Amino acid sequence: MKKKFLHFHNNDHVDKWILCNRSGVPQGSILGPVLYLIFTADIPTDNKTFIATYADDTAIMSVHENAAISSSNLQKHITEVEQWMKTWRIKANQSKSAHVTFTLRKGDCPPITLNGEQIPHSDASKYLGMHFDRRLTWKKHIWSKRKCLGTKLREMYWLIGGKSQLNNESKMAIYKSILKPVWTYGIELWGTASNSNIEILERFQTKAIRSMFNIPKCIQNKYILQDLRLKTVKQEIAIRSLSYQLKLAKHVNTLASELSGTGSTQHTRLRRNSVPNLSLRITKEW
Repeated sequence: MKKKFLHFHNNDHVDKWILCNRSGVPQGSILGPVLYLIFTADIPTDNKTFIATYADDTAIMSVHENAAISSSNLQKHITEVEQWMKTWRIKANQSKSAHVTFTLRKGDCPPITLNGEQIPHSDASKYLGMHFDRRLTWKKHIWSKRKCLGTKLREMYWLIGGKSQLNNESKMAIYKSILKPVWTYGIELWGTASNSNIEILERFQTKAIRSMFNIPKCIQNKYILQDLRLKTVKQEIAIRSLSYQLKLAKHVNTLASELSGTGSTQHTRLRRNSVPNLSLRITKEW
């Protein structure tokens, strides 16, 4: 967009309009995201790789039993994206780029370069707020959320702690609106984690609730959650996974609806629950 004008407000004083010669849209504008989607709609794709984009976050994945072939397919696609970025004068943030080998085997795939510089290998990568480790155990993601929860709880302890004069209803409202969304984000994905990793968040919830309401140690956790009408982390996994699975089954996009399959023909080397079966995972506890 060209011939934009801007001016500054300082209390009651308003400066005169100034012509902005540079093209583009203002930061944080409503029209900006729509124009960006149109601008990047022709980003190169490849039938041997899979590309996922959300706003300006882009992930390119290559799957193959042979590590060399997988890296070769990935490098070919990245080279095509490089040419596309040069054509449209887009600069990739190489400091935030990472090359992760998702496998149970030892070793990494051959290196990948972007604009002549090697993308550093990493054991995990953060994409849209989710930490993906190379073995997809979700341990790094869960520990990251656990540290974030501990920090938030300490910052608000003066307000929701045991010595606070705030009533119990308000404390519970703060927990459900600020603390709980931290660990429930992406629960439909990391719900496949092992019981030992899920227990990390289970322990935080019970510890936080006990400290907020000054609950004696002699009272069992299950009675505390029943009285406060709270669900365990595993129960949240089951409920939200079932709800998400039903939404996927009715989705108009076939790529999304196919994700709600039973997974009965899928084979995995890890002893874990598949995503479609998470709703049945906690049946024994209910």
